[in-house]
Amino acid sequence: MSLSASCESVSQKRTLSSLLAGRVVKRPKQGDGQHLHEATIQLLEQQQNICSLLREVQNPDLCNIFCSHNGEQKQAESEGISSAITGSLLGDLWKWSLLTTGVPHGDNLTLTQSNCCELQDVLYCLWPAGGLRRQASHLGVPVAVLSVKMVLDRLMEITGTEEVKEEEDKRRELLTSSQRVQLCVLLESSKELLSQGALCPKVLWQEYRRDQRLPKLEVVYHLHFYNILTLKYILESDEGVRLWLVSQLKALCGWTPPQGEEETKQVQQQVLSTVASVLVGTGFELSHEPAAADRRISLLCSSVLDDMLFWLLDTVEKTVTLQSAGTGAKLWIQIFDVSLCGVSVSGDALQRFFTHCLTQTLTYKPRLTVSDAITLQNEWTFAKASRLLTSVFCKLAVIFSVEQLLCHLQQVLETHEVNWKHVLCFLSTLLVYNPCAQPSVRELLSRLLSSAFEGYDLENMITAFLLARQGALEGPGIFPSYSDWFKMSFGGCSGYHAANKKSLVFLLKFLSDLVPFEPPQYLKVHILHPPYVPVKHRSLLMEYVSLAKTRLADLKESMEDMGLYEDVSGAGGASVQPQCQAVQDVEKAVSLFESTGRISATVMEASIFRRPYFLTRFLPALLTSRVLPVKADARMSFIEALKKADKIPAAQYSSYVESCQKQRQQDRSMVCSDTHDDPLEVLKIQLQEFTELLVGGNDGEMSAQLSRISYTLSVIFPGGPNDLIGQTVISLHINTPLSPELHVKAVNMILRNFCQCLLDASRTNPPNKQSLWASRFVSVLLGNTPLLSSLMHRLWDLFHNQWSSLSPAHLLGLGAFVVHLHASTSHGPLVQLIPPILPKPVPIGEALSSALFCSTHTNMLFCVRLCVAAVCYGICRGDSQQQQQDYIVSSLYKKLLYLIPRLLPEARRTPITAAGPVSESQEENLAGLWSSTTDTSSTWRKTAWYLWRHPAFCQLEHTPQYKLLFSDWLANELRVQRSEDALSDPERQEYQQWACLELYLPRPEEQGGCGGDMKSLCSHLLNAIMNQQLSSQSLEKLDYRVSETGTCLPDILSRLQEFVYEMEVTDLSGSRGSRADVCDFLFELVSEKCSSTATSASPSISIELSLEHTLNTWNRVLLALPAVLLIKVKAEGGRMTLECNNLIEHVNQHQRKVCSPAGLLSCHLTAHLLKGVLCASVRCGRSGEEVNKAWSQISLRCPLLLVSTVHWWERLSPVLLSLWHRLCDGEPVPEQLQRLTDSQNWACSLRRGLPSSPVPAAAALVLAASLHRAWRGCGCDNQDFSTALKMLQPEKGIQYRQVLVFLLFLCVSDHLSGLLYPQEKSHQKARTLCNDLLPLLVDSGDWLLIFKSNEQGVYQSITMVTSDECTRLMPWAFYSLVLQQSAELLQRAMCCPGFLHTAVLCYISLLQLFLEGYTLAPENQMEPFQILSHSKQFLLRAISQTPPAALSSSQLRQLESQYTDLDPEVAAALSVHLDPHSLSPEMDFL
Repeated sequence: MSLSASCESVSQKRTLSSLLAGRVVKRPKQGDGQHLHEATIQLLEQQQNICSLLREVQNPDLCNIFCSHNGEQKQAESEGISSAITGSLLGDLWKWSLLTTGVPHGDNLTLTQSNCCELQDVLYCLWPAGGLRRQASHLGVPVAVLSVKMVLDRLMEITGTEEVKEEEDKRRELLTSSQRVQLCVLLESSKELLSQGALCPKVLWQEYRRDQRLPKLEVVYHLHFYNILTLKYILESDEGVRLWLVSQLKALCGWTPPQGEEETKQVQQQVLSTVASVLVGTGFELSHEPAAADRRISLLCSSVLDDMLFWLLDTVEKTVTLQSAGTGAKLWIQIFDVSLCGVSVSGDALQRFFTHCLTQTLTYKPRLTVSDAITLQNEWTFAKASRLLTSVFCKLAVIFSVEQLLCHLQQVLETHEVNWKHVLCFLSTLLVYNPCAQPSVRELLSRLLSSAFEGYDLENMITAFLLARQGALEGPGIFPSYSDWFKMSFGGCSGYHAANKKSLVFLLKFLSDLVPFEPPQYLKVHILHPPYVPVKHRSLLMEYVSLAKTRLADLKESMEDMGLYEDVSGAGGASVQPQCQAVQDVEKAVSLFESTGRISATVMEASIFRRPYFLTRFLPALLTSRVLPVKADARMSFIEALKKADKIPAAQYSSYVESCQKQRQQDRSMVCSDTHDDPLEVLKIQLQEFTELLVGGNDGEMSAQLSRISYTLSVIFPGGPNDLIGQTVISLHINTPLSPELHVKAVNMILRNFCQCLLDASRTNPPNKQSLWASRFVSVLLGNTPLLSSLMHRLWDLFHNQWSSLSPAHLLGLGAFVVHLHASTSHGPLVQLIPPILPKPVPIGEALSSALFCSTHTNMLFCVRLCVAAVCYGICRGDSQQQQQDYIVSSLYKKLLYLIPRLLPEARRTPITAAGPVSESQEENLAGLWSSTTDTSSTWRKTAWYLWRHPAFCQLEHTPQYKLLFSDWLANELRVQRSEDALSDPERQEYQQWACLELYLPRPEEQGGCGGDMKSLCSHLLNAIMNQQLSSQSLEKLDYRVSETGTCLPDILSRLQEFVYEMEVTDLSGSRGSRADVCDFLFELVSEKCSSTATSASPSISIELSLEHTLNTWNRVLLALPAVLLIKVKAEGGRMTLECNNLIEHVNQHQRKVCSPAGLLSCHLTAHLLKGVLCASVRCGRSGEEVNKAWSQISLRCPLLLVSTVHWWERLSPVLLSLWHRLCDGEPVPEQLQRLTDSQNWACSLRRGLPSSPVPAAAALVLAASLHRAWRGCGCDNQDFSTALKMLQPEKGIQYRQVLVFLLFLCVSDHLSGLLYPQEKSHQKARTLCNDLLPLLVDSGDWLLIFKSNEQGVYQSITMVTSDECTRLMPWAFYSLVLQQSAELLQRAMCCPGFLHTAVLCYISLLQLFLEGYTLAPENQMEPFQILSHSKQFLLRAISQTPPAALSSSQLRQLESQYTDLDPEVAAALSVHLDPHSLSPEMDFL
């Protein structure tokens, strides 16, 4: 191209070279050299322009002297200037330049190569346009032509200085520092020429490109930067530049500057960002009416950017990690940073560019089909995706909202063929970097499903399923599991498919089409959680289920591997391995067995209906070899129960036992990882990187790093996330340490990193000003159940056993960790402690708080420090009261309510009051609280005292779940070990009195207090004391040290004594103010307690033991209370009388059931009750008379107390008579008490065989009990006592007969006690005495009445002596005694009235006992079943020998109806031998 076509100032057609070659120059004379030298110096001193001067007087080639690279001076041409003159001239010029710059020089200074270049730069800086114009005029060429020639020549010299070096070494994409300086000087001068119209940019570019030369990209950048030649103009004017530009960009991105050239790195970034800005601005700026040229250049710029994006995406396919990608791709990704390329580009253009790039990325190389996406989707999670790809998505998404991004995604999906891998990775990146994106994604899925079912559109349908599954793959902390989404969308009658049959068919057809490509875990979800289908269309669903099961069978993924408790992972990538599922089933089954004591129905059903899974999966997981504990644990007991139920094959069980024995002899094997890289090292690096990101404050990158950490943890803790129906329950074995060393190290690493992160984050901001890093960190852990289980075990061990090794920083970090675990309770699992010290599974925070003991001084100090740290963090983390409640664990808060007043007496003087609304100084309060918590110089006392007065802490105490109830306070206090308490005995007494009387007594009942009622206060104390032993037993499971030292039970018992006495003496009970109220209150309370314990209609052993414990504890309390409170004194007829109804009812209903031995109260309890009667009688006018009346009531209605009194009278009489004389000085002993003494003397004289003394005027039961006591205490043999009994002939009178019958009952009770408790040696004597008594009574029917509990009569009350269990066993005792008698005595017995009826009823009762499984110890080498057989034979013989008149027709019909089902043989015998038709009419009425 000629210059005339490019510059209007050029009219000649000659080239620049020809013009310069034809210049005519004046030739100076040879003798003018000296003169010229002097004139030059003079000009320089006058600061004249050197370049202009040379152009006027010399050939332009002379300028080459200054530009020479080899430093040699050129020979003067035809002008005649000699080499000496030239050298002299250049030397003077150089000296002048040094003088002007202030640099000293010597006379020997020579003009070197570098000096010449520097001089040239000086000359160009002083180069005015005027000189060029004069020179151009002198030459006869346009000034633009001359300036272009000079600029191009110099430009080529600058950029071509290192061409040789570049050929030898690797190609350099940017200029050197010296080249860059020279180029900038040149361009600065050129810019000056351009401003004065002396330079034409178009001519400059045309001349440069004339020989098809292309500059380096940095040269173009500098031309653009100095506004000499813009990149846009270059692109518009030269079509060949496009390919060159793309190659230059790729080369520049892939080139790494030499080490140490920081300036070059900055220039590299500037070049790329500037070029990108020009391309974006030109390609995506909108104009109202763009011309064709503008549209062309816009498309050209867009295509360049597309080529670079495609190059980047190609790199993505080849690399996985960001580090392996090299610098090229990473550099180009940086140009998407808004801060770099958005400076010179409008916001609209930038949005259009990012939208265009996002579209291009999502649609790049759409080779993958939908079936490929379904199959490979598990490999496209965020953690597994290319870091390059996720970085691109992050850069492109930063300026858009989540809604905009999802809307664009939907538009792309509807209008383009997409790359499914990129689409799904984009969704994962969006969810990971934007935790708030979940609702928007769910809304998108809802729109897609609605659209799909409205138009039966398969594309929207498959899109929704793929997106939902992709979100679920990122874990429950980011998106709901697939099964939850599927159930929510299709599990109910309001699902998208439930509108009509067509929609249902559409869904099932869609699911069926997916079956050949579905991963097995999704098929399992569809089978276990099928879509809602009306009954009439059930067959359609069954067709799909059958197809899915067939596919699972083809994949060798049997439904048997799904586990017993539906532990299906639909969100964790590959499905849970069958072995892992079986392990989870075993843990759940063992947990259920431990809590219920029975093998769960699920396990029993699986052993029958799912036998393959039971034998090949469940049992191998259960029978894993281990070192068996000395004491059987729940797992061992469960295995034994299965073995007894014949559910474990004998060979498999034997193999298990052998392997366990071998296991005991060798060390446990280490847990190994299958990965080439050590997962612990990977986790360590990832956690360190997370800490660095936290300090940098990059939330998006932190979320991304947490996803990678989650993936690494899934390698260390395999098993996949849980996807249960309901909430997951983790078994926390509190006495079992973690065994795999790998797990221990990983957990320790996680906890240390969390503590470090908290410290780093807290250095700059309080918790409420920090990001959500901690919540996201914990959410990652919650998604992995094995990991969470290991964490729980480690935290429990730290809190319970290793707390002394924790530093304040550890306490702060672990406290915050527990807070965030608690805050995730809504979607976190529950924890079941094993042994079950808590009755049911509880949230994580509550479970961990139970590891904190408050029983000793050291325990209390650790507990209060940890709780202060956790509660302070929770308060500072929440900005409102509701948020604070979400973060604060109620049990930790309650521990502070208990401990702070206990350890800080000043807190008792500053009770928590209801604070009003938080003031504007809330931020100050929070900042002060947090600084007090984190201040290393502060003590826990200062922090606790600050917290105690903090408004937010005070507000929480008035929230129901954060109230420390009086019962909770008492339970805590009763666990304190007195010998290791932080308080001395006087201090503890003062503290307990303050808590009871000042804190809880006036507090309203709805707030956990007593409402000012002393009754309520005493009721709480009494309940706590009675519950204390049960709680102590639970704590013994937790820590054996609890029972080694005494608790504060004596202190609380002392408080109860104080307050009951105060209620009695000062009438503070709040009702009528009489002692009767105290008596009623005490017995009503214990009655309610016993009733609540024995709630079952069919009492079990556990209920009986619990009732026994309750009453034994109550007896301890009762003995500590004043005896006078147990007897009610009331006014009747103008006088005070004793009322023993409460006492009698209590003994008959409750004490009778727990006597040991049966039928006998303890001596201490008996004495205390009688003391109460004597002491209360003093309040009456006639004490002796009231005592006699009371004893008469006791004799008639409370035979147990009567028998016990007679039994212990030898020990009681001195105490009671001494008390009577103290209370009623001078009054005679009450008659009834005297009769007790007389009866004892009579029985003793009878035992010793003395002459018969008159029978005392005492009740028959008193006499019988006296004889029984004399017999049990006698040292003589039974023969002497039998002789003594013959003196009591029943023929002498009814009283004698009653005494013998009562005595027989007492002996039979002893005999039963011997059968129930074989260790007692007295049952042989009891049976012998029964054998001696039977001949005396056999002719009378009275003795039979003691075996009929439902018969009314004089002997009815005797049944209230012994326990209900003994009463049930009276039929056993009947046959046990009868079968040992002689034939003669039995014949006499059969003739006794009512004998057959009694024998038949006893046999019925005996048979029912056997049917209920009740057995006794063998008696006389006879097994229990033999007794039943012999009893039946005796009964059949008695029926055959008894006359028909022995039973009335009504009795016979009743017995036949009972025997028909129980024993048809006996019923037939009754019918045959005792035919009711043979009875006379006179007898039928009987």
